[in-house]
Amino acid sequence: MTLTEEEMKRLFLVERTLMQMLKDRGYLIEDSEITMTQEQFHTKYGDKMKRKDLVTLKAKKNDDNDKLYIFFPNEKKVGVAEMKKYTNKLKKHNVFRAILVMQDINDFSRFAKLSLSELSPKFYIEIFQEEELQMNVNKHVFVPEHRALTIEEKKTLLEKYTVKENQLPKILVTDPIARYFGLKRGEVVKITRLSEAAGRYITYRHVV
Repeated sequence: MTLTEEEMKRLFLVERTLMQMLKDRGYLIEDSEITMTQEQFHTKYGDKMKRKDLVTLKAKKNDDNDKLYIFFPNEKKVGVAEMKKYTNKLKKHNVFRAILVMQDINDFSRFAKLSLSELSPKFYIEIFQEEELQMNVNKHVFVPEHRALTIEEKKTLLEKYTVKENQLPKILVTDPIARYFGLKRGEVVKITRLSEAAGRYITYRHVV
């Protein structure tokens, strides 16, 4: 089915947000993938573009083995068969992380959700709805800088302040900014705020 002009515009915004998001996560993203105009997007994919044309594989800057697939189902409803197709692709290419961009999260079947939970913890698949990727939540003027600590940094932090991770302030894994950075439960995120009084004000939050 040929996409409408409105759908093309929506997918252009979704693709731009995704590229910004993956760059912020440390994936290798070309500047041209972020600065691409809507006209260039249309020229690249053509009038007969389908959502599946946006499927892509990205790797981390400092680790080519750390890769992530982005899947765009052509159909609104996603069931077990579709999820099996994606997991088989992940297994074939030895990739353990993916983002699934759905037209409507309400069309993600109950059995597909169950199959998703069965993949854990080996495979980590994030679900986003096209609507929530229309804009970049991390670009909001009131959102401070967030960075997930490495395992070693987390250990050093807890030892330095003699605290356990569950004693730190919390951030929900469902929080929009936590989802933007792909944070997982158990991770600790460093938040740097700019303050007129203190200059830079740093806090840490435990993802739950």
